[in-house]
Order: sequence, then C-alpha cells, then structure tokens
Amino acid sequence: MTSVSVTRNKAKIAGRVIEVLDYFNDKHREATVMDIVRHYDRPQSSTSELLHSLVELGLLRKNPNSRAFSLTARAAMLGMAGQDTIVRDGSLTRLLDRLVAQTGLSVALFGMVSLRCQVISWHPGTRCHAGAVRGLHAGMQERLSDSASGWLLLSTVGQQRWEGIIRRLNAEAAENQKFLASELASQLHQCSDSGFVHGPAGFGVQGHIMAALLPPETCQHAMAAGFVYGAKDGVNPSNLRDCLMEAVSHVAAPTESRPARIESIYNAA
Repeated sequence: MTSVSVTRNKAKIAGRVIEVLDYFNDKHREATVMDIVRHYDRPQSSTSELLHSLVELGLLRKNPNSRAFSLTARAAMLGMAGQDTIVRDGSLTRLLDRLVAQTGLSVALFGMVSLRCQVISWHPGTRCHAGAVRGLHAGMQERLSDSASGWLLLSTVGQQRWEGIIRRLNAEAAENQKFLASELASQLHQCSDSGFVHGPAGFGVQGHIMAALLPPETCQHAMAAGFVYGAKDGVNPSNLRDCLMEAVSHVAAPTESRPARIESIYNAA
C-alpha cells in the first residue's frame, strides 16, 4: 500500500511540473507563485517549493526584483533534439500562431495518448466567445470517441485497427457515454478520406472544432491542428476550412528557413 502511495505522489509531482511549464505562453511570460496557485488551485507552500526546485534545475529563472518566474532556454530546448523537423525548426509554432493571427479564434494542437486524445498545445484567441472554450488548456485528455479531434486521429490507424478500438472504447464506457459503433465508423471513414473534421469540440465544452491532420511526411506520429469556437463567434465554416487547409499545406512545403540541402564546409574550423 505504501509503494502505491509513493508512486501516486511521484506521478502527482510530475503532473504539477508539466502544469507549471504549460502555464507560460504569449500572455503569461512571467508568473508569481500566486499566479500558479490561483490558476490551478494548488497549495501555496508546495507550489513555492516546486517553483524554486525548477529554478535549481535550470528550467525557470526568478526575477529578483519582481519575484516572478519565467521559462529558461533549457525548458524550451528540453526534448527538442528528438523531435520532427517541423517542431525543431519552428514551423509548427508558426502555423499555430498564424491561424490565431488570421482569425482571432482559439487554436489547438492534438495528439494521441493510447486511446485518448490530448491537447498538446493551446493558443487562446483574441476575439472568440470565452464561454465556448472556457476550461480548455494544454495537457487535457479524453477518449478518442468523445470529440471530433479524437475521431480524426483515430482514423489514421487504419480500418482494421479502429474497428477493434471502437469495440473496446464502447465496452469500457459508462452507460451515458456509449455510442453507436456504426455511426462512429462512418465518421472515421470520412476523416480518413479527407484528413479533415468539423464537429463537437469535446473536453467538456460546448464549442465546435474544425481540424486537419498535419501532413504525414512531416511528423512521425499523427497530429491535428484546429480551431475551437462557439456559435456566437460568427464563423463562416467554408472560409474557415479554406484558411485551415491552406495553412496546413504550407507546413510540408520547403521554405527558405528549411533548405533542401546543407553545404558541408570541412575546413571551416
């Protein structure tokens, strides 16, 4: 029983480290202890201890004047070397920022964790109706069957595998979460054919999502980028789809920042 408790405690600490790192974005370049405490409803003493531990590890720096914390370059580079080119060269970040700038809507990047869909990255918009996306944040997970983004990702595993996954998801679901397997299979066929989806946002919000798969040649594991919005945001679905598909198509295209060939200069040093 003690070992189980210790394991759970370690998992909780690891989760809170990720929460802290996820907090920082364009709107939150710095954070005080109380910012983190209020945002995640965490105890002040343990949060303060955690932030100072991250400073010691070189993942955060502390401003001695404002007593606010910010991310270090080490935090940004951690794990970068093993990523796909679109992550290492900034193409993926530029894609998400571009979509927010073009539309003002919130944009998310989704990936698969076992049989769950996860919000990998969350970029809040400037004009979207807050109620439609309230509560959404990076790191959230839910079953692949419960959101349109989950359907899109599930469609990438192939019909032979997804049929078994559908049965398993339905068998393990609570009574109020069960679904018609035939309807979900039909959705997956559409997603597989188009690489695109428009449907319920899921994750406990009432909004909609319009998402597209990233080109398979750009990433080892399936990922999807999409807009999350509500009925009050006045979206033109056709125009929004054109915007999304055009932006995603550029991810795979060669650019000046991603040269096709790098010249070797052996006598440079």
